[in-house]
Amino acid sequence: MYKQENLFETQFNISPAVMALCAHIEQRIMPQFNKIEALSRYNQYKVLNAFQKNNINESHFIETTGYGYDDLGREALDTVYADVFGCEDALVRHQIISGTHAIALCLFGVLRPGDELVAVTGKPYDTLEEVIGMRGQDNGSLKEMGITYKEIRLVEDGQVDYEGIKNTLTSSTKAVLIQRSKGYDWRPSLSIKDIESVIATVKSIHPNIICIVDNCYGEFVEKLEPTEVGADLAAGSLIKNPGGGLALTGGYIVGKKKYVRLVAYKLTAPGIGKKCGASLGFNRSMFQGFFLAPHVVAQSLKAAVFCAGVFEKLGFDVCPTVEDKRTDIIQAIKLHSPERVIQFCQGIQKGAPIDAFVQPEPWDMPGYETQVIMAAGAFVQGASIELSADAPIKPPYIAYMQGGLTWDYARLGVMIAVQKMVEAGCVQL
Repeated sequence: MYKQENLFETQFNISPAVMALCAHIEQRIMPQFNKIEALSRYNQYKVLNAFQKNNINESHFIETTGYGYDDLGREALDTVYADVFGCEDALVRHQIISGTHAIALCLFGVLRPGDELVAVTGKPYDTLEEVIGMRGQDNGSLKEMGITYKEIRLVEDGQVDYEGIKNTLTSSTKAVLIQRSKGYDWRPSLSIKDIESVIATVKSIHPNIICIVDNCYGEFVEKLEPTEVGADLAAGSLIKNPGGGLALTGGYIVGKKKYVRLVAYKLTAPGIGKKCGASLGFNRSMFQGFFLAPHVVAQSLKAAVFCAGVFEKLGFDVCPTVEDKRTDIIQAIKLHSPERVIQFCQGIQKGAPIDAFVQPEPWDMPGYETQVIMAAGAFVQGASIELSADAPIKPPYIAYMQGGLTWDYARLGVMIAVQKMVEAGCVQL
């Protein structure tokens, strides 16, 4: 029988020096692992309770076709999500293709010509720029629909500018957009406590302003979700946290019933809304993925903490640090050169179960201003709940790692990335 160290060295070409470094980091981060496992148990029981409360059974996995009338599984999945997210209603559909699509549905669903949208957590994620109308033309953006847009920058330490919110919101403001994750930025991601404070500030100015949270990468990272602390709508992707690595596609919107109804009209058509949409056999994987999601998110969090510890030891700035409270699954590493970014991402790809032989390179990815390199050796294309890494090729050359269906292979992926960087002369042990 092979010893683990022998496998690392003989099968994956990990040097004894890299193994020693990583073993040291593992010992250091055990207290964080214990906290992650306790969180995972809490959220797992929360999900289990919703399944049991709604009597989920084999009939909910039956495939429907065509219009999808009376799809029991589709309706039950909505109810399970609403219960877990502590809100009135949910829209969970494989027809939603991404997190950007889910957020765009929220914006187009509740905003009307003459309304104002304010992003209160700085510039939103790159792929929303054309949705809003910050880039592009003749594409049906919010701007072209007569919806105005304002943006409140974060203050220097990456915190929300509450005075800026108070000075910016007016009677014309219909909705605010709150981005939980850091995106391609160097700042702390928002915690649930932060989101609660932002919503409270917004509602104190005008209680009818709709608070929309981009919840991508944040589900099950804390005990509460944005809709449990006042968000009117929250949205995300099923090939991130809530899909648990099993959902093949899809997205969700959760929140107040009246707003979810408007969003459903935008997904399908006014008058149809949630009542149609064949499940086509997707229900089983969407249910099972959601059930596994708290555990899978915990595996991803362990990988992120491990990555932070390793690269801190190698002398790089990381965000968050090992000791910082985690509010999403993303780990950012400031690598300071395109060569290091490319070697890191290629190393993560090399540690994947799928397409490990592929060598990713920077390319002009749709929806982004600069070239992006993306390592994603995943069973589901683009699934960032599986171990992945990506980076815009621009100073200060920050790589963003996330995901990991199991801690064991995510750990190995980080080790291979370090080994590749060492061999390329990008880092010194």
